[in-house]
Amino acid sequence: MKRSEINAALKELEAMCEKYNRKLPPFCHFTPEQWQSIGHEYDEVRDCMLGWDITDYGLGDFDKVGFSLITLRNGNRKMQDKYPKVYAEKLLYLKEGQYSPNHFHWYKTEDIINCGGGNVLIKVYNSLPNEEIDLESDVTVHTDGRTYTVPAGSVVRLTPGESIHVQQRLYHDFNVEEGTGPVLLAEVSQCNDDNTDNRFNPPVGRFPAIEEDVPPYRLLCNEYPPAK
Repeated sequence: MKRSEINAALKELEAMCEKYNRKLPPFCHFTPEQWQSIGHEYDEVRDCMLGWDITDYGLGDFDKVGFSLITLRNGNRKMQDKYPKVYAEKLLYLKEGQYSPNHFHWYKTEDIINCGGGNVLIKVYNSLPNEEIDLESDVTVHTDGRTYTVPAGSVVRLTPGESIHVQQRLYHDFNVEEGTGPVLLAEVSQCNDDNTDNRFNPPVGRFPAIEEDVPPYRLLCNEYPPAK
């Protein structure tokens, strides 16, 4: 992705947060220049990969496969003595036409919550013992206190205010329902580790290769310089 595309996407997410009154923590407002002099007091932001994030899943087509997000809080299972939090919280922004590919998590369970805007469509499958997609068995779905079953590959539609609980090893993908507009999602989960806890099927990447055509508006969560 070009840095100019990333900057535009981050500003859109920032505006969506403001529209739905989701105030962001101070570290989300640090400029790249400020990060050059920030010390160890913000090690948690660095070590737990808090802050701004963009994914195009390494496919180079962000407007079709990818979205913008912010990790607001997170623990670190590899550094539990230093960061004992057992939970994480994110905000996600998807526009119509964008898609998050099919995947599951070995470790974390999560709730995906529609905070405002359009409707999000989430397709669900169980996984087989060999971790492939189970195309046959019914899926148990948990949405806002309701438990029910749906056929494999069913799409769960979340309107603003609605949520779904995603269990470990439950395959899911999501996109925005056409004609409903961009959506702001929240994700509340166990500790998040995008480097080791995503099983995509078929396999894809996670972080984009960046072409530096303009200076960065904000640093991404995998770009922080070492503490001074």
